[in-house]
Amino acid sequence: MVNQHELSLNSTKDNSFSPAFFSLLLGVFILSFAAIFTRLSENELGPAATSFNRYYIATVVLFLWEGIQYGIGNSSKPNELIKLKDWAIFLLSSILGTAAIFLWALSLTQTSVANSNLLHNLTPIFATLGGWLFFRQGFDYKFLLGMVLAIIGAATIAFGDFQEAVNSLVGDSLALLSAVFYALNYLVREQLRSKFSATTILLWPCLFSGCFTCLLTLTTESQLFPTSWQIWLAVICLAVLCQVIGQGLLIHNLKRFSSGFVTLLMLLEPLLTALFAWIIFAENLTPLNWVAFFLVLTGIYLAKLSKGSEKLADDEPYLE
Repeated sequence: MVNQHELSLNSTKDNSFSPAFFSLLLGVFILSFAAIFTRLSENELGPAATSFNRYYIATVVLFLWEGIQYGIGNSSKPNELIKLKDWAIFLLSSILGTAAIFLWALSLTQTSVANSNLLHNLTPIFATLGGWLFFRQGFDYKFLLGMVLAIIGAATIAFGDFQEAVNSLVGDSLALLSAVFYALNYLVREQLRSKFSATTILLWPCLFSGCFTCLLTLTTESQLFPTSWQIWLAVICLAVLCQVIGQGLLIHNLKRFSSGFVTLLMLLEPLLTALFAWIIFAENLTPLNWVAFFLVLTGIYLAKLSKGSEKLADDEPYLE
């Protein structure tokens, strides 16, 4: 009887998570275009300028959205009052996010799209380890097995890349380092999500990151803004679709899912990006991609069944 009751409870909880889970999938699908837009932008701009345009355009859009929300009487709640400690955490999120995206954009200039995106999205390892070390999050064998399967599946995409691009060690290392910063940023965002809306969590780090990357661009590169309409379109799509909508969907769901599971789901990105890169840049796809899809989807399914995917409670300590 107890087992049946628990099964019924888990089934109800799974059903309640379905809309959130599918919105996570939508966010990942949108973010899978980020490497494509970044590569297109880097036909004219450097990595720092690409990141700057991504951040400042996203900041403008988010400020406009906040203004619209305020105008219709749906502005930030009183419990979203930002204190001094909160500003420090927003700044930390900005530094981590800027480092992750800049290193990733830089890696795309020195290795292939599929290779860079794969290594950049090995964040579940670091997010899971960080959640266990710093926030005492628990992950059962299903989650860990699912994570291993998904990572092995995603790795098959870059198998040919590692053989063909033997001189891309620097680019691959930069992409892997970006994964560490990306994971740390999602752990910070997960804690921020217990107090702030997704829009607030995106807005202020985007503003800070825009300032950082502007200074970086002015000191290391010669061009700050695009000059052709094609590159303007690429950076606008990168900012609005990927930074605001894609990242916004993932951050919104950090209230219900752990950062380890959210970053694990993002292992779908290399598969989708490899497909887009094949269509747009004529990069090779191998039959192993079908095996990769099967392994990644199986891994995500196992992780979704585990308790490691769900938040233990909504009232977790806020970075205490």
